[in-house]
Amino acid sequence: MSSALPTPRPPLVSPPPAKPGDRVAILSPSFAAPAVFPDVHEIGLRVLREDLQLEPVEYPTTRQLDASTKDRARDIMDAFADDSIAIVMASIGGSDEITVLPHLDPDVFLAHPKRFFGYSDNTNFLNYLWNLGVVGYHGGSTLVHLARPGGVHPVSIASLRAAVFTHDTVELKPVDAFTDFEAEWSDLSTLENEVPTTPELGWYWHNADRVVAGPTWGGNLEIIHWNLAANRFIRESDDYARSVLFLETSEEMPSSEDAFYMLRNMGERGLLRQFPAVVVAKPKAWHHDHRLDEDARARFRHDQRDAVLRAISMYNPDALVVIGPDFGHTDPQYVIPYGGQITVDGPNQRITMTY
Repeated sequence: MSSALPTPRPPLVSPPPAKPGDRVAILSPSFAAPAVFPDVHEIGLRVLREDLQLEPVEYPTTRQLDASTKDRARDIMDAFADDSIAIVMASIGGSDEITVLPHLDPDVFLAHPKRFFGYSDNTNFLNYLWNLGVVGYHGGSTLVHLARPGGVHPVSIASLRAAVFTHDTVELKPVDAFTDFEAEWSDLSTLENEVPTTPELGWYWHNADRVVAGPTWGGNLEIIHWNLAANRFIRESDDYARSVLFLETSEEMPSSEDAFYMLRNMGERGLLRQFPAVVVAKPKAWHHDHRLDEDARARFRHDQRDAVLRAISMYNPDALVVIGPDFGHTDPQYVIPYGGQITVDGPNQRITMTY
């Protein structure tokens, strides 16, 4: 199967929305977490059935640990090719989806475009679809946000509902409070109550004297960096011109130095100067392996903000930059159209996006 990118870049088209009662394919293109945490997985499926009136359909590798890359690719293509499936959702991310992409046949997705939902390692497939001209949807992990402690967050479910069922233009708004904390999936009792939250800190706006509108590109910074290193499914820098770059970082919590180096590499490649606006999500600043206290979490977020601004100032000093929206590994989570239109209104400090 060819990994060659269509030339020139195809126009970006949003697949049709779903309707209540439709079937949704649930896949594990990367880590098959449903095999390890089946009870947590069932909570997410129940939210799909009861809150969104969608019927989940699992595929052979959804709960298969260590499934081959070819088998996972087969399930992705089978889900898209099945006309009874309205949309496709990833159960979670992982760390090796980049190895699945070479086994995909682009003709399947061009012939059967569908809305795909996922984030983190699923940036790989979102970028793959973007290259084909198919808009994807960054967000909506069935395990993380649908099986959230204390129940799915109203902001997350409202955003997911709009992204699943509409072509609406909606506003990406500051939340009242957010959290870095997460449940212990091995102990279901930790899913019964909400985890502690932090009051909204306020977004940081830089060069906010203009309005920028365009299609989005980006996703998880570490995954974009991996794709750049592999130099596969990445276009010439000019093909990203006039897009809006949106970025988030994972639960691995890359240091501010690492975030800067990754962005610097993008700058040296000529990428950063292509984007008139850059939107960066709040970084996750707590994980079971990195249990930072409140002061350390605040420093982590501050240092990463400074790293982003430093890199942008070196390679695109006139860019409009917004840091702090919630579309990454924190909770709640907005779903971002990957390739859909977004408007960053600096003077009014508003962001709107079209599904």
